[in-house]
Amino acid sequence: MAGSGDSVTSLPEPGGRGPVVLDGMRVLRLCSVFEPAALSGRSAGYDAIGGMHNHTAELSRHLDRMGAVQLVLTSRLDGPAGRSGFGRGGQVVRTGVDTRLARQGWALLAAPLALGGIPVDVVHGHCGEDIAVLPLARLAARRHHCPLVITVHASVRHNMRITSARTAWLRLAGGPAERRALATADMVIALTPAAADRLAGEGIPPSRIRVIPPGYDPDLFAADAPDPFPDLGRPRVGYIGRIAPQKDVGTLISAFGRLTTPACLLIVGDGPSRRAAEAQARPLAGPVRFTGFAPHVQVPAVLRHIDLLVLATRYEELPSVLIEAMAAGLPVIASRVGGIPALVDHDVNGLLVPPCDAAALAAAISRVLTEPGTAARLAAAAPPLSSQQRDTLALLLRPSRRR
Repeated sequence: MAGSGDSVTSLPEPGGRGPVVLDGMRVLRLCSVFEPAALSGRSAGYDAIGGMHNHTAELSRHLDRMGAVQLVLTSRLDGPAGRSGFGRGGQVVRTGVDTRLARQGWALLAAPLALGGIPVDVVHGHCGEDIAVLPLARLAARRHHCPLVITVHASVRHNMRITSARTAWLRLAGGPAERRALATADMVIALTPAAADRLAGEGIPPSRIRVIPPGYDPDLFAADAPDPFPDLGRPRVGYIGRIAPQKDVGTLISAFGRLTTPACLLIVGDGPSRRAAEAQARPLAGPVRFTGFAPHVQVPAVLRHIDLLVLATRYEELPSVLIEAMAAGLPVIASRVGGIPALVDHDVNGLLVPPCDAAALAAAISRVLTEPGTAARLAAAAPPLSSQQRDTLALLLRPSRRR
């Protein structure tokens, strides 16, 4: 996403066609998750904050700077329900009940707002593990007679691995809903070329598909920052994200326990698996620190003061934290799953390992920590993605026609 110092008139339109301006365009955005209005002690157990929360909020801020008028409908997480202002003319409405078992119900409570009120120019839905958002997005676009744009952050059919009764149910119920919504969307945004090819193979016309990887705020990485952990030794192996079954922090801890090289493990984040991870790490000889949740604005400081970022996820499309680590000039190690190989070229700008393989992950970590030349080579070969994606999505959202 564009930095906070950008102005609407300074944003170049790809292709050199002039500035991107969305004067007064009304955008209805349906996001199962968004940055919360407040956090409490229950946030980790209910829905710890991760990349999709940050992405949807940063995109809304960027669209606001470009002049769009947004109504963002999202779940309440564990904070209060209600309506709040956003930017210069937008609003965020959080709905739902304070229980994980009924979290999909937020979309039913949001439906009157999505289907009523002032007509909108475009509906933008975010496809993740919340299956309720897609039928609502389809109905809203039909009600407002406007284009429907869907960003596929994660596909329940292709990315999700069954690790519990919940994920099995999401695959069973969410697969058909996802298929129908993507087939009727005017534009489908994929995060990687592989995901775009998969969509085209399922019959979605290539003319409706665009590849736009997640962006990052370059301003957050421009300035130096003091070490948030001055008492923690080096080298530091870092993880940033949700501590949940999908992210498989347990395999990272197991791999860390196999190291013979002195190192520290820093785990930044929170989630329902944190207690189990802390218990697993307690007997280890090497120091392991759990920091809890850190606001996204603090992530660049963490990245500046670790030596290696590791993501041992079981399934993923394209995690934002890898992009941000590359922007910070860090070597990265990640699982060879989903869209990650589209970003991490093995032994060129990072290392890839099989998921759930602690021995392979330990060998990769040891290699980076004990071979300074390898670490420097991987970091030097990992330039951040082009920032052109910060404007591309705005162009796609600017409709040239109504349904």
